[in-house]
Amino acid sequence: LPRFTTEAGRTEADELRAMAEEGLKDRLAFAREQGHEPDETVYRERLDKELEIIISMDFPGYFLIVADFIQWAKRQDIPVGPGRGSGAGSLVAYALTITDLDPLRYGLLFERFLNPERVSMPDFDIDFCQDRRDEVIEYVQDKYGHDKVAQIITFGKLQARAVLRDVGRVLQMPYGQVDRISKLVPANPANPVTLKQALESEPRLRHEYDSDGSVQYLVDLALQLEGLYRHASTHAAGVVIGDRPLEELVPLYRDPKSDMPVTQFSMKYVESAGLVKFDFLGLKTLTVLDRAIAHVREGGRPDFSLADIPETDERTFEMLGRGETVGVFQLESSGMRDVLRQMKPDKFEDIIAIVALYRPGPMDNIPTYISTKHGREEASYPHAMLEPILAETYGIPVYQEQVMQMAQVLSGYSLGEADLLRRAMGKKIKAEMDAQRERFVEGAAKNGVEAARAGQIFELIEKFAGYGFNKSHAAAYALIAWQTAWLKANYPAEFLAASMTLDMGNTDKLDVFKREMRRLKIPLLPPAVNHSEVPFSVERNPDLTVKGIRYALSAIKNVGRDAMGAIVAARRENGPFEDLFDFAVRTAGSALNKRQTENLARAGALDDLDANRRRVLASVDILGRYAQQQAADRASGQMGLFGGGGGASDADRPPLPTVAPFDDLERLAEERAAIGFYLSGHPLDDYQQKLAQKGVSRIEELPAILGETQKVNIALSGTISAVQIRRNAKGKAFAFIGFSDPSGECEILCFSEALNKHRDSLESGRNAVFYVDILRDRDEPTLALSDMRDLDEYVADAEAGARIVVADSAALPPIRATLERAGPGRGLIRLVMRPEGRTQEIELEVPDGFRVDRAVRQSLKSMPGVVDVREI
Repeated sequence: LPRFTTEAGRTEADELRAMAEEGLKDRLAFAREQGHEPDETVYRERLDKELEIIISMDFPGYFLIVADFIQWAKRQDIPVGPGRGSGAGSLVAYALTITDLDPLRYGLLFERFLNPERVSMPDFDIDFCQDRRDEVIEYVQDKYGHDKVAQIITFGKLQARAVLRDVGRVLQMPYGQVDRISKLVPANPANPVTLKQALESEPRLRHEYDSDGSVQYLVDLALQLEGLYRHASTHAAGVVIGDRPLEELVPLYRDPKSDMPVTQFSMKYVESAGLVKFDFLGLKTLTVLDRAIAHVREGGRPDFSLADIPETDERTFEMLGRGETVGVFQLESSGMRDVLRQMKPDKFEDIIAIVALYRPGPMDNIPTYISTKHGREEASYPHAMLEPILAETYGIPVYQEQVMQMAQVLSGYSLGEADLLRRAMGKKIKAEMDAQRERFVEGAAKNGVEAARAGQIFELIEKFAGYGFNKSHAAAYALIAWQTAWLKANYPAEFLAASMTLDMGNTDKLDVFKREMRRLKIPLLPPAVNHSEVPFSVERNPDLTVKGIRYALSAIKNVGRDAMGAIVAARRENGPFEDLFDFAVRTAGSALNKRQTENLARAGALDDLDANRRRVLASVDILGRYAQQQAADRASGQMGLFGGGGGASDADRPPLPTVAPFDDLERLAEERAAIGFYLSGHPLDDYQQKLAQKGVSRIEELPAILGETQKVNIALSGTISAVQIRRNAKGKAFAFIGFSDPSGECEILCFSEALNKHRDSLESGRNAVFYVDILRDRDEPTLALSDMRDLDEYVADAEAGARIVVADSAALPPIRATLERAGPGRGLIRLVMRPEGRTQEIELEVPDGFRVDRAVRQSLKSMPGVVDVREI
């Protein structure tokens, strides 16, 4: 490491001590401002103890370097996380503002981070706002020298599919053949399948191998190359800083995608070479918090910051207890929401426990934790001496720090020795475990615990140590979870707008947020070139109350941030766009092209300029030529016919084509193509009354339905969005069918028999009714297709009528003709006469019934003089 620059005559140790003592004063003063009364003596004793260990291990420089770039980032208003990993247990780190969680207040142990009895480098993993992380790395380069700072290399390996594709390319085999063969290898990113395993488990791949000599040659070569390094990349977060040019210490590599040098040694060997790794991690949630705070400031709290978020808040705990945690850091999965609803957290320590418990293994203890918390069970402790340690988790050892403290209290371990015990238990090396058991039992005997009882407690500790969680990490991440939850509970529009901006490339997540907004009754305002910003924004009324969240221009597909930024800049410079011609002229020459303009029209972003989206799409070329001509005229200095500095008069504008607007289904289909989901409505909106009459369930009702164990089958309706066909180990085809209704999205399983029966009907955009069986013999209830029907056929015998609002009596004859063509039925027709300029309405009921389906309603809506058509 480079020597840290200190004041003249000061050693690094002196500098660290002075900074830590000054920092602790500030931290204690802030705690008193918040209404706490910390025992200063206890804090100073802990600080001195930590400083003694850090200095004795010769690590002051490391702490000073980390504190320097974190403090610089905070001065630049770059969001920095409160900590992560075991480093949050250090009071010195807290005093230096490396971390933001008081370790004494939450019982976090320094020895879990740095232990003189287990000499290893301290390792702070630091989270930064993902948008500004690179600024911090640039600061480190400038301060310590660009030749002394480098990223760390990583190596990508040839896995089964990749090696087939690469070998096939070298052999010049047809791309289609190689692509088809590689796709026969099952894709499982969590547990990649080897080529050998694929040959054994996938009959079709085996058949190709046995029956085609070229495929056999391809696979045999690929088997020899599989697992070799394929390419070099860079570690997502790792950076090393040296005390001299790094080329004197390790070989370097130049990544063409980075302006930083990269070590040719991977992380393990870089550390062996004597270099120290620093992790600069980008955490999206910090960016969400930063943007949400900016929205809050715009709404009338200009000085608001994270420090203003209280440590307790009834509204936030109530929201958590209802499981309403969409977008909340660490707490938004469906399983986590179930736990929150059962637990009803009412203190910060509950959130720490949830973060630690909700993982395979510890999860089995969640029911006991909840029952004991709510008094349905009584907490039990392995020994009375351990009650003070385990009381906060109701007798259940949850954290690694508790394992260390149990060994300390019961058997007289130092915390350093206890950390070695914890690591030994995690590794399960028998010889080491036997020695530790003997030491544990002997130590317990000195405290009056008999050997048999001590052995039982050792086994209990060993069991929990295997999956105990680092409390320092859980507490730091629980703090971020609390901050996001508080913002959502108290400033939901601001929080959701920020969250949507950070997920604008993920249309599935945006659809989830859209449904959450609907639940919270926050309007989602459509994209509009005269109102939208590049990101999602909070639109406000004159009194600064929330009007809604305005959809982001750059969240529309295939439009690009630069082009959308040019639109917003043009609007800010010269005011709102007046019409399509004005828009075309003022955005000409920017990054906006024909395809981008078309997607803006499909998404409805040009509706303020012309609500007929079909006409806008048909006019894009005309508008482009017009804008080019105007630019050419200005460049040549040509004046308009009547002067006016070269501007065009209305007479110069070419006519736009006369075309009928999209009907509702066409408009929604175009909108979905441009946005990724249905924004202004849903194809099934007009069917909801009929479907409810026939007992069809909505997707939003599924959680409650799946909780009713007596229900075994239901009917759902939806618009098919995706069909993924797979094959099982026996080669049989099955499918996952994704579909949506106005309340949400869902996926059902389609086994081979149902797939063979309905394969021709499974196409994207089709409206259908799905009869599904609820399979409860799995880890989670599963919906499996048993049958399906076309939606229009299904609702034909549940015809509803129509309420037709008419502004001009001239519309009556075409209305009558349309109904007569539709033919007789059971649909009731109500005519509501609403002449322009009149305040009174006249409502008439047509005596005969008619067949009123979606096509009839669409035809009626498009007639001149018809104001509205509603199903009744």
